[in-house]
Amino acid sequence: MGTRSIAPYVPLSLLLFCFVLATASVHGDQGYARELLSEAWSDKDWLVSVRRRIHENPELLFELHETSALIRRQLDELGVPYTYPVAKTGIVAEIGSGSRPVVALRADMDALPLEELVEWDHKSKIAGKMHACGHDSHTTMLLGAAKLLNKRKHLLNGTVRLLFQPAEEGGAGALDMVKEGALGEAEAIFGMHINPEEPTGEISTISGPALAATTAFRITIHGKSSPSSDSYSHVDPVLAASSTILALQNLISREADPLLSHVLSVTFVKGATKLDTDPAYVEFGGTLRSLTTDGLNWLKLRLKEVVEGQAAVHRCNTHVDLLEKERTPYPAVVNDKRLHEHANKVSKLLVGPEKVKPGKKVMAGEDFAFYQARIPGYFISIGIKNEEIGAIHSLHSPHFFLDEDVLPTGSALYAALADIYLQDHQNRTEVLR
Repeated sequence: MGTRSIAPYVPLSLLLFCFVLATASVHGDQGYARELLSEAWSDKDWLVSVRRRIHENPELLFELHETSALIRRQLDELGVPYTYPVAKTGIVAEIGSGSRPVVALRADMDALPLEELVEWDHKSKIAGKMHACGHDSHTTMLLGAAKLLNKRKHLLNGTVRLLFQPAEEGGAGALDMVKEGALGEAEAIFGMHINPEEPTGEISTISGPALAATTAFRITIHGKSSPSSDSYSHVDPVLAASSTILALQNLISREADPLLSHVLSVTFVKGATKLDTDPAYVEFGGTLRSLTTDGLNWLKLRLKEVVEGQAAVHRCNTHVDLLEKERTPYPAVVNDKRLHEHANKVSKLLVGPEKVKPGKKVMAGEDFAFYQARIPGYFISIGIKNEEIGAIHSLHSPHFFLDEDVLPTGSALYAALADIYLQDHQNRTEVLR
């Protein structure tokens, strides 16, 4: 005998009321998002001025004294309270009621050790340092969001924490921020990155794995130096290193699942320079990447096994250094599914559905993952590509150039992600009651 599922009775009037309420909420959110965008555009001159001042004076890792001072001056002028220092030169500002729910927004501030090769009025004034990854724009957009949110602080249904973070570029500054309590009681966090592959103002969203888990390695293979004429008596680290590098490539081609993403790159090889004498040792190194943290752990294990095995075959000794004291490994950035739905909705409300595209998985690393290890997080990208002004070069290029029209859109996006999240959270709470 079959069974029949009996759904609970829901009055039609209640369903209609919920539909009308949801529709009104969407239209209300859209009007609010567009209002934020319009207001952000009216602040464009200020945003550009702030960004250029940061760009002209790039600083590395945790040594962000001038950058941090500039941000604090702007927050003081806006009347936004903050805590400083956090993670040496980081800042945590707070806007809203001070009570739950709490949502966090993060921007990285540090530059790269590159010589800027773009000739323009606001070129880097510091030799060998450049904002070639757009962190100056991230910082500016978060300041823009602070200004937008602070004007509405009495209307916020909770609290927004703004994290201005040092040392994303290899310094794992996010980990220090987390350890020093930057998240507070935040239950979700949003981060943003500019994207030179998409037109200015277009937003890319992706759920699940988004950026790779990464680490670096340095291998030293020790042999026995001798004149090349006595080849029978020496222990050749050059041959051992060559065989090892070839064997490591087999990890990707023969052991890794081809449907998953792994990268093992040997980026340098260094030995002696004499033509008639074998070196005592050869050193080489590079990076490991995987779209899962478990995948990175597997690569690290197999790297060590292969290197030690090949060294033994060639009668050499070896030392494997995963450089974890110098460069903390980054976990994979994995975007929360629920926050993806929120980010996708807010982005479409802000710029229109036609300017919101599915994002691509990228094998670059990002220490935003350390926040996601504690609370649900979402990392979103926004386009800056503009061929007319030369904003076409990849990140970490000395020719990198930014289309500053992204600044108002990014500011409004940060603000809308936070404010509408708080509003939605309150609405859900009231319905449950």
